[in-house]
Amino acid sequence: MNNELTPAVPAPSFGTPPFDAGSFEASHLATAELAARHQLDQVMAMVGVDGLVEALAQPFLLAKVDQHAAAVRESLTAAGKPVDAISLAGYARSVIAVHQRHGRPLPTPDSVDWTAADWTALRLVAVCHLADAAGAL
Repeated sequence: MNNELTPAVPAPSFGTPPFDAGSFEASHLATAELAARHQLDQVMAMVGVDGLVEALAQPFLLAKVDQHAAAVRESLTAAGKPVDAISLAGYARSVIAVHQRHGRPLPTPDSVDWTAADWTALRLVAVCHLADAAGAL
């Protein structure tokens, strides 16, 4: 048996994390952005594609979508949030959650009458319109 001491292992530095915080934040943001884009893709499939196509064909509907888009943009700006994938996906999740809390089925491409679209469908189409304009899809 050897009585020599083993070489000292450097003590951890307690002021700094054992990882690069900058790369952690960047990878977390990248993951959040991917999740947000996925959510926006789902909303686009739910009502966005059909709603935007109909809005381009019917000026009165386009005007309604533009009004809803302005309200969404204003809401995000007032909350200090950018109009980006993460904020828009969060907004869409909130709209969907409120809609479901009222016990109403979510709109689908087959269930929406675009000549009389309800607030939820218009608001979600507006979110898709903003996401498309922001390059968030």
